[in-house]
Amino acid sequence: MFDLSPLWAHLTSWVSDHAVVPLLQALHLSGLSGNPDDIAAALLIAALQVGIIGLVFRPLETWFPAERWADRRLTRVDRNYTLLMLLGIFPLFTYLVLMPFSHLFGGGGDTVDPGTGSPLGLTHWMPWFNQHPYLLFAAYYVVYDFVYYWMHRTQHAIPWWWALHSMHHSQRQMSCWTNDRGSLVDGFIQSVILATVGLVIGVDPDEFAWLMLIGELMQNLSHTNVRLGFGRVFDRVFVAPKFHRLHHMLVDPSRPTLHNCNYGQVLSIWDVLFGTALYGEPPRATGVGDPIVDADNNYGLIGLHWVALKRFWGAVRRPAGWKPGEVAFGADYVPIPVSQVDLHALGHASPAAEMPTAALAGNPATGETVPG
Repeated sequence: MFDLSPLWAHLTSWVSDHAVVPLLQALHLSGLSGNPDDIAAALLIAALQVGIIGLVFRPLETWFPAERWADRRLTRVDRNYTLLMLLGIFPLFTYLVLMPFSHLFGGGGDTVDPGTGSPLGLTHWMPWFNQHPYLLFAAYYVVYDFVYYWMHRTQHAIPWWWALHSMHHSQRQMSCWTNDRGSLVDGFIQSVILATVGLVIGVDPDEFAWLMLIGELMQNLSHTNVRLGFGRVFDRVFVAPKFHRLHHMLVDPSRPTLHNCNYGQVLSIWDVLFGTALYGEPPRATGVGDPIVDADNNYGLIGLHWVALKRFWGAVRRPAGWKPGEVAFGADYVPIPVSQVDLHALGHASPAAEMPTAALAGNPATGETVPG
């Protein structure tokens, strides 16, 4: 485990003593399993993340936009949800669920207590890592990112999971705030899967928090509305905004499977290795063609979650909701295979046709401007 600097340790302790503990006592939650310092650290990490999003990524959208908007009305719900998630829901979830879950199953990893660490932990098989904590952290991240890649592909492949995950893709104005837009049920499933993997490979809770921060910051950047790539070489290793934007593009009826690409979280190398990488396409409008899912843009925070849950219930209780494949949603949220849907009809319903005042910024290579 990394040694925290005295300043960080002092700051965590101060926030815990003066803010977290009084709040937990007021809510009658102080008796539950978990260390208040964990929630204080999560809050500090979240504040750091919000600061980077607001002070770095948001200005980039003004200076180098991939898509120009007449206003940013649709981004407001994502911004508000990001603040709620990072400064409220996730720290509480960490304290009330993830940390007790870690302690229940002997979390802490081999580097903390070799006697209780996971027998599948990386340091159990390669003790050499104990003397090289930064390389160990990098190895943890590679495993974490690999699991995320396959989990993300599954979110798109299983209809009931897509019913939840589609809330993330429904945003017409994808921005630096869009990463945290997602169903709480979907977020719970993801967190449990990733936390379980972390426990199995021996990740310490403190390290897991930093793994999450790096992953979340890179995803905030990859969702940012900018024309930014990392160059021919690094684009094949790391997920750039240009790369991830193609993952969020509207369905193209002339190439109906084109958007099934670029699933990586931080490392694009998984897409390259498993044949899902797409490069060389100009910037495209984002969102979904399915009118049922696109209607998410009409709702606020509560409405978004309610309609996502209705899609989920419509899918999970039917056999079609468990059959892998890309779907749209019909009456009563019945999953319908896309092969049975008129994609041109979906294309006509796309938000791009309804936003004549928005325009995709010019392709840096050609200077071409494409209507949004």
